[in-house]
Amino acid sequence: MTLSTRQHIKYTSFLVTGLIFSALQTSELQAAESHYPVKVQSCDRTVTFNQVPKAAIPNDSNLTEMMLALRLQDHMVGFTGVSGWKTLDAELRKGIGELPELSPKYPTKEVLLGADADFYFAGWNYGMRVGGGVTPDTLAPLGIKVYELTESCIHIIDKPKASMNDMYNDLLNLGRIFNVEERANNLVDGYKKELATFQENLAPLAQSVSVFVYDSGEEQPFTAGRHAMPTALIEAAGGKNIVDDVRKSWIQIGWESVIDRAPEVIVIVNYGEVTAQQKINFLRSNSAFSDIPAVKNNRFVVLEYVEATPGPRNIEAIKRLAKAFRTE
Repeated sequence: MTLSTRQHIKYTSFLVTGLIFSALQTSELQAAESHYPVKVQSCDRTVTFNQVPKAAIPNDSNLTEMMLALRLQDHMVGFTGVSGWKTLDAELRKGIGELPELSPKYPTKEVLLGADADFYFAGWNYGMRVGGGVTPDTLAPLGIKVYELTESCIHIIDKPKASMNDMYNDLLNLGRIFNVEERANNLVDGYKKELATFQENLAPLAQSVSVFVYDSGEEQPFTAGRHAMPTALIEAAGGKNIVDDVRKSWIQIGWESVIDRAPEVIVIVNYGEVTAQQKINFLRSNSAFSDIPAVKNNRFVVLEYVEATPGPRNIEAIKRLAKAFRTE
């Protein structure tokens, strides 16, 4: 039985297509192999990756969104630490698709092992605690490499005050770890351009607006110090954090300091059991706070948790803050 001319052409075309596809796969594989090993700086550690992680787990909503922004879903086996803090919103739910939440709050080693994880993206007080059971040191013997959120490094080493570069650095390092450097570079360049364009068109302020970040707590407020991301967001929008001199990240302070420093605007971080409106009502109803300019003039601005922590929604957070700072 012989092939007709038409059949022969179709058969030859099929072979050529197959050969091209095979060559492309080989080329991509060779390119991926040549990319590794990759070394990245994670807090005070240099971490070496010999191949792309295939079973990654990020902790917390903002870290998960960083991986989603880089379209790394195919490298993830799940996520942790979101629903337990009530920070799962429609945008994040849509992005994670069918990926399971493996633990509502901080995962244990057993949770990570049970998912056959080979990579854990977390931070100090973002899925790991100093001296806790889940740390880079405890996970290393299990074959799980850890990359630490840059903002959180202040818990174990000294570092400059929080800046947008903290978030950019994490995206760029994830790009190197997962061999999507061009994607990461384009994303970061886009954020930088968007922010620069926005700031160029901002109406100037006569002086920086004094701002207090109210995360939670009634007996003592939990707030953002010099090394927490809101400080960078506030400055980018034309304000100044009233506890910028506190060389800590997220920290508990006394109400006396807040009253004495008289913030003109109060940023409410919205998450958890107590709603943003309940936090505002608490501040309004307490006579001790009645002379605080922000309370007296009803100048509150709400940021969702994923906007106030390092992640892809930081640029939009800056825009909202800038508008609030310019509205009496």
